[in-house]
Amino acid sequence: MKEFFKKYLNDEIKLDKKIFIGLICLIIVSAGIFGFVYEFFFYFLNSGMKKFYYRGSNFLPWINIYATGALFIYFLTRKHKKQPLKVFLYSTVICGIIEYIGGYILYHFGNGFRCWDYNTEILNFLNINGFVCLRSVVFFGISSLILMYIMIPGIIYLSTKMSKKAFFILAISLCSIFLIDEIYNLVIARIFDLQRASDIYKKIGFIYMEFK
Repeated sequence: MKEFFKKYLNDEIKLDKKIFIGLICLIIVSAGIFGFVYEFFFYFLNSGMKKFYYRGSNFLPWINIYATGALFIYFLTRKHKKQPLKVFLYSTVICGIIEYIGGYILYHFGNGFRCWDYNTEILNFLNINGFVCLRSVVFFGISSLILMYIMIPGIIYLSTKMSKKAFFILAISLCSIFLIDEIYNLVIARIFDLQRASDIYKKIGFIYMEFK
């Protein structure tokens, strides 16, 4: 495994088209799940360890902005993976910009809608309009190290232990399931006035964060 990791850092592992596509698909899946788990436990702590909140708008435990951020981090820092500090610094800036722009667009073009609001959260040092804060970007920087030095080499290593066809089918299938879930809740349910995941889960008794 140490030898494999050295080859990964030195770009000695060549990915063909199918393996590369599979890698991207599994980054999308794993990063989205990672974000859901983080927010699930963070908001439990934020509530004073009194309530668990369901985060995200899908049926499956996946949050799209983490998948988006992971892709940006991968493509913008993969040439610097031999320099962890540079990966960390680049990622804090990249994710901070994505988070601020995403929050700004949702708020100003969604009639004041917020998916997060650092004005109301713990550890919100250097909070900027509730859209971004020091704690969030530092966490994303740390997460980028997990992504680049654990998750991605782990996925590539998995691809070497499976047949190319099996790996590709697995990656495409998993990613398709999560993206179909996202498209249904984000687009189809809105167009055809169907019940979304949040509507159904609230009826079951799941608790969602309400940001004003």
